[in-house]
Amino acid sequence: MPLQNLVEYFNDRFRQEHRSSFRPFILEEETISALFGQIKIGSVFSPIRLAPRPAEIIGHAAKLKVSTHEVQYLYSDEIENLLSNHAHQANDFESIINFDRLSRTVHMLNYLPITHLQGSLFVEVDPRHILGVKQDHGAYFEEVIAQCGLETKNVVIIMAVNSQYARHFQELVTGLDNYRHRGYQIALKFDYVAQESQSFDLITKLSPNYVSLSARQLEQVRDSNIFEKLSGLRERVTLAGGQSILQQIDQKKSDQLARNAGFDLVQGSYYERYSAPVLRTQLSGIEVSVSG
Repeated sequence: MPLQNLVEYFNDRFRQEHRSSFRPFILEEETISALFGQIKIGSVFSPIRLAPRPAEIIGHAAKLKVSTHEVQYLYSDEIENLLSNHAHQANDFESIINFDRLSRTVHMLNYLPITHLQGSLFVEVDPRHILGVKQDHGAYFEEVIAQCGLETKNVVIIMAVNSQYARHFQELVTGLDNYRHRGYQIALKFDYVAQESQSFDLITKLSPNYVSLSARQLEQVRDSNIFEKLSGLRERVTLAGGQSILQQIDQKKSDQLARNAGFDLVQGSYYERYSAPVLRTQLSGIEVSVSG
């Protein structure tokens, strides 16, 4: 289905779901964006690459591109609708759920032109969204994916692991399992593995397809045991049947750290500076010793 038709479809769907004449999705120069209050959200895609052969791309991570936008005026019927439904107005969780769904719809629509690359689309889901939806996790997004002519097996649902949600881990695992039952792949994202046992337990319990860490966060932490911790994490992910990713690699030393620690996949601006042929000659030939 042409992008313009998909934009009209999802705008109509939004109108029906929210009983509003507001149409959030916009098509400009073959790019989709959406309006949410005073912000305009779009997509930026960053390639996920094989660590030993960075020229080979296995998927793309979707990130939000945010800019300010003048708030559109509400029509009188929308104001009356808001007032009449005041008792049922969205709480904080509902707002997060709506924003999350809007964002992922934008990502999916913008991903369509590059689906010929046959890779997976990595999209983040806010843990509060998972906690706020009590059942049928992924059903809404599955309809979006199907309408775009794609399948859930090509979508990776990423959840950031945060210690604030430690006492809710079981509910989060249940929600992620619901996504998995619908065919989605699952990924856990850590900023830094500070409490190894808790992180390892979560990996063992969920057996995610992917586990990622941020190279930028690692660069800010002074830890003489960092290499051993990364190697241990990578081994645990492998034992759980998943693949490890080091993301936000901006410098050569982070690329070398990923290779030495045995990470499966990498992502970051460091690789975007080179064309595929240059990557093959400059990166693939680097000699590293893998230990751990």
